[in-house]
Amino acid sequence: MRAAAAIETFLEMMSAERGAAQNTLDSYRRDLEDAAGFSLATGVQLTFAEPGTIRSYLDEIAGRGYAATSQARRLSALRQFFRFLYMENIRTDDPTSTLDTPKKDRSLPKILSEPDVEKLLARAEVETLDEELSDAGHLQALRLHALLEILYATGLRVSELVGLPVTVARSDGRFLMVRGKGSKDRVVPLSGKARDAMARYLAVRDTRPDLSASVWLFPAISESGFLARQVFARELKGLAARAGLKASVISPHVLRHAFASHLLQNGADLRAVQQLLGHSDISTTQIYTHVMEERLHQLVTEHHPLAD
Repeated sequence: MRAAAAIETFLEMMSAERGAAQNTLDSYRRDLEDAAGFSLATGVQLTFAEPGTIRSYLDEIAGRGYAATSQARRLSALRQFFRFLYMENIRTDDPTSTLDTPKKDRSLPKILSEPDVEKLLARAEVETLDEELSDAGHLQALRLHALLEILYATGLRVSELVGLPVTVARSDGRFLMVRGKGSKDRVVPLSGKARDAMARYLAVRDTRPDLSASVWLFPAISESGFLARQVFARELKGLAARAGLKASVISPHVLRHAFASHLLQNGADLRAVQQLLGHSDISTTQIYTHVMEERLHQLVTEHHPLAD
């Protein structure tokens, strides 16, 4: 089977059987097509590649300057692809089975301090009260404030946040039902401030005929029909600058990290945080254990009778 046809079949399986999101499918396609191009340049279709070809490909992308994390992601895509070919009897072996995953340093997530988050949220709220704003500007300010309050209250992935259906805002306001990776649903609690910000935004949104009919909470003129992640990220950086914070280190993902870290700093259980973040594996959540270690060290220092 030619590589192009095998890749299409693999992606169809990932979509139909595993419920892979479109972003995931696009990433697999890019990685596999890049590997297929390298393999074809050596005279071999990717579907027939040997371990040496895959190893040479990993060396080649390392030479292009790809970080170990990117190399590991490419190898992971290839592993799943060749495992699929083996299960479908297209191949009798898996050429990636003997390859080692490139070692990568696990960096600590960037987070904001609680005072910095409070400053950001306060600035967003103040801007919704600016009487000099146009109607469009007022709606945008309300939307940004609602986005931030929901994000910090729930720790949603940015794709989950911008793609919320409007029905979640019209149901029980104390919780949100979120569809995450792999089409898995989870329930996350919503703070009072987030509920208020969402209600204020929704009250104005519903007066706009061009928006009120949308099925999305944050509708926009885009291919998806809802606010683009990039637009939200750009508005967030602008807000951060106006709040006197360093815009270059602030993003929606940093606020998700802040949500998790601040919960742990204040005594939350790691398993509970795992569930709230929608991590399928606890090892993913354990990146925040440095926060727990700091809290436990402080606890012992302050309360142990023999501590200095």
